[in-house]
This record gives sequence, C-alpha cells and structure tokens, in this order.
Amino acid sequence: MKLLEERILREGQVRPGNVLKVDCFLNHQLDVELLDQIGQEFYRIFGQDGITKILTIEASGIAIACMTARHFGVPVVFAKKAKSKNIDGEVYTSVVHSYTYGRDYDITLARKFLSPDDKVLIVDDFLANGKAMRGLLDVCRQAGVTVGGIGICIEKGFQPGGAELRAAGYKLASLAIVDHMDDNSLTFRQQ
Repeated sequence: MKLLEERILREGQVRPGNVLKVDCFLNHQLDVELLDQIGQEFYRIFGQDGITKILTIEASGIAIACMTARHFGVPVVFAKKAKSKNIDGEVYTSVVHSYTYGRDYDITLARKFLSPDDKVLIVDDFLANGKAMRGLLDVCRQAGVTVGGIGICIEKGFQPGGAELRAAGYKLASLAIVDHMDDNSLTFRQQ
C-alpha cells in the first residue's frame, strides 16, 4: 500500500534494535483517515472470504481492527494481555512473547465471543517474529474457528514471522513489507 509506505518514510523513525516507530500515525496517535483506508484495503483483499469477525490483540491492533470491521460489517474481538476481573466465564488463553517489551504475557479471550461457526480475519499493526500471531492462532485453534486470513499493516520481512505463516498456508496480506532497515534508511519489498 503506497500510502502507508509513504507515511512510514516521511514520519517513521528507525531506532536501535530494529525498532520502527510509527506512533505518530498508527499505534499511539491515530490517523483515522489512514486507518480507514487500511481497513478498506483489507476488505478489498479479504472481503469475499466469508469473514464473520475481526480478531486482534490489545492494544495497538484495536483501532486497526475497528476500522477494518466497518468495511466488513462484522464485530471486533480482541485478546486481552491480562485476565481482568471483568472477564466472566471461561476463557481461551495463550502465552505470547513481546519483542517490544522483552517479556512473556498471557493473552485471554472470553470463550463466548468465538465459536466454531466463526471465520476470522486476524489483524495487527506489526509482524516480525510472529510471536503475537502464534498466540492468536493458538486461541483460534482452541476455539475451533476458521482463520480466513491475516492482515498486517507493517511486516518486517527480514524477520521470520511472515515467511513462517505463509509456509504454514495462511493467506497473509502485509500492506508494507520492510526488507531492510538501519539507522539511516529503510527499504520496502516490491509487491
């Protein structure tokens, strides 16, 4: 998605440790118009796949999921990073390692929100090593849902997550794939 790539080049910041900061438009301060166009693009790619729910993980994925769900006309369900007192009933859980925060955490999702009748589109802001995605896929497996696709805003193509998901047979669409980045520059994969 050229528009997203242009915003990354213009406003993104490469930090040490292969960190790409896009907090001024994607995952802290939100450019709602850009997010709507991202949702529209995910609908263009996955709109004929029978999606019944959009699934993500808190917190950065929620805004992307909501704007995507507008185009599909389906609900958003998100996994919480900690079991809070207001989650009632049985839950699906999985362990996820956060590269950004350098620690493991449990994700939880109330069982009542996913069933084997659902076909989900999983969306998130970043895909690097694929740890968060593996946690969401584990929740999907537990729930018996069908994964209709995975939509990622920014994939770090030089890390293994995307290649592993594609090799496993998932329909994965990354709107911007960073092939290389260092302190001075970044390059995108031609799609």
